[in-house]
Formats: sequence, structure tokens, C-alpha cells
Amino acid sequence: VLFKSDILKNAEFEKITAVLLKSRTGEFDLESILFLKFRGLGIHDLGCIGECTSLERLDLSGNNITNLAPLASLRILVVLNVSANRISNLEPLSSCDSLQSLNVAGNVISSIETLQCLQSLRKLESIRLKDNTYNYTNPVCRNSLYRTILLEMFANIKVLDGERVVGRGSDLYQLCKDIDDTIKAGTYKNGQLSEHLDYKPWVEDNYWEIKRSNNAIVEEAYKQFNDVLHECRLLNSRATHMISQTERSMSLKKQPKQYTV
Repeated sequence: VLFKSDILKNAEFEKITAVLLKSRTGEFDLESILFLKFRGLGIHDLGCIGECTSLERLDLSGNNITNLAPLASLRILVVLNVSANRISNLEPLSSCDSLQSLNVAGNVISSIETLQCLQSLRKLESIRLKDNTYNYTNPVCRNSLYRTILLEMFANIKVLDGERVVGRGSDLYQLCKDIDDTIKAGTYKNGQLSEHLDYKPWVEDNYWEIKRSNNAIVEEAYKQFNDVLHECRLLNSRATHMISQTERSMSLKKQPKQYTV
């Protein structure tokens, strides 16, 4: 049974209104809002969000958004996360001159041409179209050359799909990718599976636990750090599985053959 208050509450989240913005942020003037986090609220209409002209960081992930037109007036927006929506057109973002980081993973962007409108954004350094941690992607990612094409289109890009492609740290990402590829393919030496040692964790299980923060910038950093940790755990799980299979295969090979008389 749905009460009237529940229906009204759900209805207001379908569209961003001035009342919703003020109640969620505690700000009286929309122009005073610097950070917004409307994640997973079922929003499909951005309403008056364009009036928050001082917005620097905006998280609209996990909603039902299709139209980004109200974001065109956000000239000083630096970080935008619209992952896990139903977006196919990025044209309104061409006016967001200050945009540095854009996450559109988990949408319906189907072609490279859709991204051409972002070429005018000289400060754009990070684009994410695919997120393996949450299994988010876009139809355009099926093109095997899309990464190469994007790096040619956007000369200033430093991070693509969460991987640093230039500058400090890019070698580490490439090394991790090579390790991951090796694990997936299996480790062979002279046509045989090589022997592995009994690996143990470097630190205790709760070593990387971190405390939450009310600061929006710090919270975003925590989220990105936790995403990396999650990827590392997945990699560790695959490595453990591969080592287990290798050891089992080697133990079977060492067993003496038995013949029936």
C-alpha cells in the first residue's frame, strides 16, 4: 500500500525542482550550490538544475536521464558523472568549458561521432565510457579501435576508462594490464605450466578500510580509490583461481601412472 506522502516523495524525485535542490543541499540560493549528488533517485527530468550556475561537481549516476540540455549553462562544472542512465546525445556538454572529468559509462552512446561535440572542451582530461568494476559500457565500446580513435580525437586526455594513458602512473596501469592478460591466458614455460609458490596476502584483510567523510571532494576520491581496490580484489581472485588450477594440474602430473594387469 502506497501512502500519499510516499507517492509525492517519489514524484518529486522524477524531476529536479528548486524545492528538491534546496532541501537536499540546505542552500537558499541555487547559485550558491557547489556540489550535488543525486545518485540512484529515479530522476529522468533535470528540471531547473541549469540554474545552479556555480556547480563544480555533479553526480547524477544511476537514474533514467536521457536529455542533458539543462546542463548547457553549467560553465564552471569540473566533474560530471552521468553513468548508468539512458543518454545517447552529449551535445549540451559542449558548452561546459571547464569540464575536466566526464563519466558516461553505462549509457547508449552508439558512435564515435557522438563524442565529436566534446572536442572543443580543452580542459577535458578524463573520459570514461566503460567501467569494468560495475560492468558498465556503451555500444560504441564494441568498436575495437574506439580507444585509439578517442586518443587521437582528444589530445589532452590523460585518463581513458579509468586507465591513465599519459603522464605519471601510465606505466603502472600498463603493467597491471599486462599482468591481468598473463593471468587470463595462463602462465606457460616451454609449453608447460610453470610452478607457483604459495602466495600469501601482503596485509591484513581490514588494512585498507577507510572512514567515510561528509566532504564531497574527499568522498569522490574515496569512491575512486574504492573502485581501484575493487578491481585489485577481482584481479587477486582471478590470480588465486589460476594458481589453484596450476597447482592441481601439476599435482596430477606428478602422480605415478597405474596400470591394470
